[in-house]
Amino acid sequence: MTTRNYTPVDELLINLDQAVRTLFGQPATTGRPNPTAAAPPAELPPREQRRAARLMRVNHAGEVCAQALYQGQALTARLTEVRERMERATVEENDHLAWCEARLRELDSRPSLLNPLFYAGAFAIGALAGAAGDRWSLGFVAETEQQVVEHLNAHLERLPAADQPSRAILERMREDEARHAATAMAAGAARLPLPVRALMKGVSKIMTQTTYWV
Repeated sequence: MTTRNYTPVDELLINLDQAVRTLFGQPATTGRPNPTAAAPPAELPPREQRRAARLMRVNHAGEVCAQALYQGQALTARLTEVRERMERATVEENDHLAWCEARLRELDSRPSLLNPLFYAGAFAIGALAGAAGDRWSLGFVAETEQQVVEHLNAHLERLPAADQPSRAILERMREDEARHAATAMAAGAARLPLPVRALMKGVSKIMTQTTYWV
């Protein structure tokens, strides 16, 4: 099989296409079934439906950021194996993106209006992480996914008890994120310094608090 060498213009167009698909279109997925198919339907009072929708909007925005992070890291990763890991993880994260968006529609809600802004910021952070070296890039993946697992645990506690469809999505996402973190660690991820981990949590907090409402 012949490996194509992309020019900088090719890379730019590819990443623009991925950004448009992530923010406004239908990105490629693995084809896994939506976890809500096995969950009982939920009839939620208006107040609980609004709360569930806001939580799922936050999770959808988080998946937009995950897409951007992985795409930025894949762009600057030096080792082919690391780049391929990023690209595989991107497709699995697309599943999460599609599931969350479908659930938002079921809850009569919409994605965050701030998604383009957060996508741009996350892509830049991912590209910088990739440029720092593959061990640091993998370390960034591991730390990001570990923080996402913590975030999902908190959201599972806050979801209305009757919202089993949303719960099924978050539980499947949690499994995938934990596996991504373990894969990155096994591949030689470096442990990020404490100030970097704290900064990541701070940025994540800003994203979650704003997209809950906007």
